[in-house]
Amino acid sequence: MTATARTIGPSSRAEDATQESQVRVVFRRFRRHRLAVISAILLLVIFGASLLAPVITTFPRDAIDVSSPERPAPPGTVSRDGRMHLLGVDHLGRDLFTRVLYAARVSLTIAFLVVLISETFGSLLGAVAGFYGGRVDMILSRINEFMLTIPQLPILLIISAILLKRDVVLPMPGFVSRLLSALLLAPEREAQKVVVLVLILVLFGWLSAFRLMRGMALTLSKQDFVEALRAAGSSDARIIFRHIVPNGIAPILVSASLNLGAVIVLESALSFLGLGVQDPTPTWGNMLDFARSYMFKHPWLPLVPGIPLVIVSMGFNFIGDGLRDALDPRLKR
Repeated sequence: MTATARTIGPSSRAEDATQESQVRVVFRRFRRHRLAVISAILLLVIFGASLLAPVITTFPRDAIDVSSPERPAPPGTVSRDGRMHLLGVDHLGRDLFTRVLYAARVSLTIAFLVVLISETFGSLLGAVAGFYGGRVDMILSRINEFMLTIPQLPILLIISAILLKRDVVLPMPGFVSRLLSALLLAPEREAQKVVVLVLILVLFGWLSAFRLMRGMALTLSKQDFVEALRAAGSSDARIIFRHIVPNGIAPILVSASLNLGAVIVLESALSFLGLGVQDPTPTWGNMLDFARSYMFKHPWLPLVPGIPLVIVSMGFNFIGDGLRDALDPRLKR
């Protein structure tokens, strides 16, 4: 017994150390990507500022400053009560700094919800298709290929015009509406419209995750450990959720980080065209739309939502590059 304990003890500790070192290896690889680290810091600052928007700002989201001599007003404009508009006011007299922070909260929430739902849905379908193969794989793959042949932007524009312009609101439990309202710092009716936009973007968002996870599942399902699990009596659901999905999650994480920036740009494009989030709910897209009419007389106006939009979209791309390098098993430690 003692000899056995002495034999097993060091090996188990060495295995734990190896598992711990893998996390350190990934973190060390990620730190080498300086642009990814800088991007992560900037995104944390923007995300934190959006969460603390009611505390940081001194103006309500939709408050109109009637004392402003001109609209839009440049950065540094002082209101009648002595408070300064750090980034100026828009064409209605609303504080731009306040609306940029609230818009960051809305845009980031939409991006995270879309990516979370689409990546989860696509990964599960891909794991099922790759694990079972045969007719199941054929049906799901043909659906995926058909969706990929559809031009996404025109279809999204049409669906957005039909659902959002007609003021369609999806029925949902009261606690979900209240939770989204608190998360977006917006009335419940505005939060319900955001849910409609999220589902529209999810419609095409799961396709890449499906292909990635299907490829991983096709490879993993042929491994010896899967056959051993089947021989031990493990159910298909246990093999898929406990082994196939966790072992194939690395490319999904990289894809998700890259898709976050893509979703923010796509949502901004729809809002810029008037087919996304509608005023008075602020997003960077509809703020750019309002700035378009005044940009020649006030060239600074589109920079207010444009700069954080560029920083966030590029930041997620750099983080995706850093994660891809950190999770690549072919690279040396």
